[in-house]
Amino acid sequence: MFRARCSSSIRLSACPARSDVALTAAIAVAACLVAYVLGYRVYSRFLAGPVYGLDPSRRTPAHEFADDRDFMPTRPTVLFGHHFASITGLAPMLGPAVAVIWGWLPAMLWVVFGALFVGCVHDFSALVLSVRHKGMSIGVVAEDLLGRRAKCLFHLVIFFGVSLAMGVFVLYIAQLFEHESYPQAILPSGGLMVIAMIIGLLLHSGRVSLGKSTAVGFVLLLGLIYTAVQVGTFGLSADQWPSSQTFKYCLLGYGLLASVLPIWALLQPRDFINSLLLYVGLLAMYVGFFMSGNDFAAPALVLKPEGAPPLFPFVFIIIACGAASGFHALVASGTTSKQLDNELHARPIGYGGMIAESLLGLLAVIACTAGVLGPDAWTGDGVYSSWAAISGGPALGNFIRGGGAFLTQFGLATEVAVSFVAVVVVSFALTTLDSATRLLRYNIEEICTTLRWPRLGTRYSASLLAVAAIWIFAFYEVTEEKSVHESVVGADGLVTTQATLVQTTREAGIALWELFGTTNQLLAGLTLLLATRYLARRGKILWATAVPMFLMLASTLVAMVEKVASYARGDNRLLLVVGSLLFVLAVWVCVEGVLATLRDRTRQPS
Repeated sequence: MFRARCSSSIRLSACPARSDVALTAAIAVAACLVAYVLGYRVYSRFLAGPVYGLDPSRRTPAHEFADDRDFMPTRPTVLFGHHFASITGLAPMLGPAVAVIWGWLPAMLWVVFGALFVGCVHDFSALVLSVRHKGMSIGVVAEDLLGRRAKCLFHLVIFFGVSLAMGVFVLYIAQLFEHESYPQAILPSGGLMVIAMIIGLLLHSGRVSLGKSTAVGFVLLLGLIYTAVQVGTFGLSADQWPSSQTFKYCLLGYGLLASVLPIWALLQPRDFINSLLLYVGLLAMYVGFFMSGNDFAAPALVLKPEGAPPLFPFVFIIIACGAASGFHALVASGTTSKQLDNELHARPIGYGGMIAESLLGLLAVIACTAGVLGPDAWTGDGVYSSWAAISGGPALGNFIRGGGAFLTQFGLATEVAVSFVAVVVVSFALTTLDSATRLLRYNIEEICTTLRWPRLGTRYSASLLAVAAIWIFAFYEVTEEKSVHESVVGADGLVTTQATLVQTTREAGIALWELFGTTNQLLAGLTLLLATRYLARRGKILWATAVPMFLMLASTLVAMVEKVASYARGDNRLLLVVGSLLFVLAVWVCVEGVLATLRDRTRQPS
């Protein structure tokens, strides 16, 4: 699907022109890299010290509740890999690859500075809050800071947000596996699951060291990628190849399995090897970009692309995980906080992990705007000429081909380079899918505990409910009306053109992504609200969390009003109901925050 739409653009002649005078793209990216370094060295130290006061002597939940299943102290290098791989799914690649329809400048600015002053603050805050609340999820933390009603509201927002996000992930991964897309990603992705489980068993038994096992696992993964390029579709024709619907069911089954296994059996080793894959891929693609000498092919700013929603606030919504993401609060409080060995590790894992994901978002921006696409992609009938054109599914393909073009600078064949990037994309989407299904299971268990439904709150029944919720959105289709023009020859011999409205259905795709984006950023704003409440109770500095909180809530609520109105004009009832409910829940949580502040003005720090 993705390859067929833009395969011609992979020719060298279509690449952006090399500039010998001023490499705007290289200068802009270099400035962004400097900003990341300064942000971590200066701003994260400010958050860790004066704002939150991290204490290395404080006992973390990983030690206090160690059970060798969910709670277990983990060395920071391994935990960083798990956290990074869990938060880094399709979103930091897909979001920026769509958002560059407004030009490279808005996307780049939001990816970099949105991450440093909003996303990193959010992730770090969520991790610290959970660690100081016995490793509980962000929904349970809400009960302590805002009240019991707020906890229930948070649980509902989380439920819809994760279900939506994973529905989109299942949809796009299945499309990547199609015969005409990137089927060579299937063998490495499936093989990595087996490798990770073997490594997990060996590490858990103490028979091998972490370094040796992951080195062997990584080499085997690279071997699988090379083999997959050689075997391709195993000689099967398009008619013989499994459909995307079949792949969806396989992905849902994988999510179910991963959600019930102990974290050491699959999640930790898989995430660690995946993180190595992305480290290598990120470094190689950035070096390849600077080696290529490519400049921007995209315009810096396109205010009104045809059919696109307004630049503001939707650039904040479309670029979700690349700059700020409420989903990260679920990872930080759902799994990472239960494995944090020392409070001081929250700085490199929480703040640093988000910088690493933002680097991927920045790479997506330059891969699509200075990779293999030429200036004609933003004009005429190009893939970025209108919202309808980019909504059809080519965005991820643009990133994969652009990233692959950077890797060819090292002498790799185009097919091998593109296959490597495709495996990176799929691997991290799968990693987020398995982690998110587990997080959704936790959320359902907490809901069942609140409602006193113990039979539905077991590990297996909650996992089944989680997969069922994801299934609804993965298979959901939207209805569209299209005008079909037909030439009709009249009795007098004159030819006239008649327009007929025809209703069609298609996979939700970008429509679900927009709703997920608003839900995701809504959860980010609400998590920052909790962080602000926490700091206010303790008389700490508030502006570091309060300012991004207001930005996220204001932009998201405005975007949600517009999307709900568009759903009302169409015939997409599920999206209308879910969007309206989420808007009500968001306003309600904000009201709970105001009420809690009024009740709690004189409360002393605990």
